Amino acid sequence: MERVKSAFKKPILRLGSKLSTKHQDDMIVTPFAQLLASLKNVRKNFVDLTHIPPERAKRTSQLNSAQTPVPNFNKTITTASDDSALSQAISTLEELDWCLEQLETMQTHKSVSDLASLKFKRMLNKELSHFAENNKSGAQISDYLYSTYTDKKEPDVDLSRGLQLDELTTVPTTKALDASISSATLMGQIAGIHTTPLAVTSPIPELGVDTPHADELRLLLNHINDWGLDTFHIEDLSGQRPLTVITYRIFQERSLLRTYGIEPHTLISYLLTLEDHYQVVPYHNKAHGADVCQSMHVLLNASALDGVFTELEIMSAIFAAAVHDVDHPGVTNQFLINTKSDLALMYNDESVLENHHLAVAFKLLQATERNIFSHLTAKQIKTLRKMVIDMVLATDMSKHMQLLADLKTMVESKKVTGNNIIMLESYDDRIQVLQNMIHCADLSNPTKPLDIYIKWTDRIMEEFWRQGDKERDLGLEISPMCDKRVASVEKHQVGFIEFIVHPLWETWADLVYPDASAILETLEQNRDWYQARLSPPSSSSTTTNLSNSSPSHSAPMITTTTLSSNEEDSLQPISSSPSLLTPMSVDAVISTPVNTMSTGDQLIPTSAAVLSSTSSPITRTATSTTASGGSAGEFQMTVTPATS
Repeated sequence: MERVKSAFKKPILRLGSKLSTKHQDDMIVTPFAQLLASLKNVRKNFVDLTHIPPERAKRTSQLNSAQTPVPNFNKTITTASDDSALSQAISTLEELDWCLEQLETMQTHKSVSDLASLKFKRMLNKELSHFAENNKSGAQISDYLYSTYTDKKEPDVDLSRGLQLDELTTVPTTKALDASISSATLMGQIAGIHTTPLAVTSPIPELGVDTPHADELRLLLNHINDWGLDTFHIEDLSGQRPLTVITYRIFQERSLLRTYGIEPHTLISYLLTLEDHYQVVPYHNKAHGADVCQSMHVLLNASALDGVFTELEIMSAIFAAAVHDVDHPGVTNQFLINTKSDLALMYNDESVLENHHLAVAFKLLQATERNIFSHLTAKQIKTLRKMVIDMVLATDMSKHMQLLADLKTMVESKKVTGNNIIMLESYDDRIQVLQNMIHCADLSNPTKPLDIYIKWTDRIMEEFWRQGDKERDLGLEISPMCDKRVASVEKHQVGFIEFIVHPLWETWADLVYPDASAILETLEQNRDWYQARLSPPSSSSTTTNLSNSSPSHSAPMITTTTLSSNEEDSLQPISSSPSLLTPMSVDAVISTPVNTMSTGDQLIPTSAAVLSSTSSPITRTATSTTASGGSAGEFQMTVTPATS
């Protein structure tokens, strides 16, 4: 029995004694190992130079411990007899030892930003546990936020159980799924593709579509560069063609038709067909696609990004935003996985819908009359396709924590170095910014004017509740936030902004300061409005009429919980069961002061061989918000633009 138990212990790979003693004489060639070796050498020399007594210079190795290392950072033990120089030397040594422990216990296949991602998950889990304890709806909201916006890489399997049967069985059902979700022909071809060609009028109307409201629509589209454009009004004025008219206007605004030889007839044909492939669902429909596309366009106009991206990269970003949710069935990836849908089988449960959106979008390009990229070179098409794929896959909400960690790491690492320069020389760096940009655009509803934000909230909740009804009919467990009988819309929006949207937009605002300052301010005002709609904790929960109140104007303060340094890590999701809601233990959150005068990351290009946009800059305020911080400094971005 002891042998069986030992088989499930956490695997630890140890070097043999001969190898561990011999490696000191070998040449170290990998950068990470070189960094470790260099720091250890620095430590040895530091001890020698400062004459720290040997008994006080020993490291307490925790590498063989089964628990996560507990850093000794800022826990230096000094005595009254220590002079100031010795005390400072010991304190510095302890700080260096903490850095070494973090590096030595890092998994070598992880990226640097993974450290931030794991830390953010732990912090989110702890904050959500407190949020869940406030009232009966808090647990459901916390469960939804954690399960939706974090990506669990480890399987939900306890190896110590051996080959026991899976206890988490689903309720069997013979009820058929909707045709829009499951198709018998899906495995042989891409589902949802309409083969009937659309009749496109010639010549192409000025606004892309025929409408009796052309004058009013034209005036509204003159605000295509403004944040908070009313997509719903455009939908009404365009004869239910918001995606076509908005994307067509953006392509014209950026002169992409002329630059890449795109025929207006071809572009309209593709856009109309694309729009027809957006399903009639409450939220993930053509209006949402149009809204994200226009939001992406405005974010690209930020003065901080002026000249940073090439025209090909910009066109790829606009195209990715336009297609990012095409043929969305109005249910989540997890629903498709739980119901063993053909889509989930086809894409192996990985970013199921996002892969499907891409397949549909590129499939529609195969028809000659819709191939808007026919004049691109093979290299340009390859580059565009890769960028579009990377951006649309980034709209999988389970990637949120990783995207935020990547962006936060990029911003903070430059603050620490003090050079205030963000390099965008590699593809990975450039696509990282674009991925976060489309993620911001996809999570931009709470940053829009309150009346528009409320409409989006009503639509997403209706879509959630429809999924909950499907799950109830199928005998499945109802997903968090999908049970309309217990949902709290106001509390959900407050938690959604506090834990997901605000951290993302705060970091983005730091990157492109000052361009997103006004957006962040609106987000905070909207959060305060929903917070004001919540009933006091002592009173019973009631349904609120969202249309009869005006927004509050005081910005919220989001505080960071100071955590004990001796708490252990845990990455278990919040349970929806109130009896299991205990605050998650996390590692020490160490605040290292950064000596910098930066107000944010100001991205300034160094190359002139870039796009000169005619679009108006994003609306912004002259004064800094609390999220931007600092004073007069700025970040610079050194760019090596890719050829178009």
